Amino acid sequence: MTEGGVSPIPREARPYQGQRAGLITRLIAGAVDAVVVVALLLVAYVTLNGLLFLVDPRGFQFTEASPLLSVGAALVALVLYLSAAWSTTGRSYGCHLMGLRVVSRRGLRLRPHIALLRAAFYSLFPIGLLWCAGGREHRSLQDLVLRTSVIYDWQPRQAGGRRSP
Repeated sequence: MTEGGVSPIPREARPYQGQRAGLITRLIAGAVDAVVVVALLLVAYVTLNGLLFLVDPRGFQFTEASPLLSVGAALVALVLYLSAAWSTTGRSYGCHLMGLRVVSRRGLRLRPHIALLRAAFYSLFPIGLLWCAGGREHRSLQDLVLRTSVIYDWQPRQAGGRRSP
């Protein structure tokens, strides 16, 4: 509850607070995160070409993006984005929109090295997410290996991973 007695958790969502998230919610959050990374890469591409134009306006041509370099850059950007988000607030933008938080087995935010490992595992082996559809615990292969969970959590948290008063 906040100071005025108003809960930040929507009434309909209160029964799910703290429960593990299912496959569909996590897929939607992942799709939003993929769009965010693609948008960041497009901004970087346009910025790079803008700088090249400023350097040599008469001889300017758009740079060609090789498929291998593009996929590599997307994977690196996704891992950095997710690991930074999960180690600081426990949620990426997609998680924020869906009311999700990635937590350790104790319910706290992930340590940076665990967040980095989880982000790399998540990016390189996304099919592991389908594992969460198979059980009551809704844990992906990444969650099982690294002992993490994705829970519904609409409560704001302080930097140390604890909930705000």
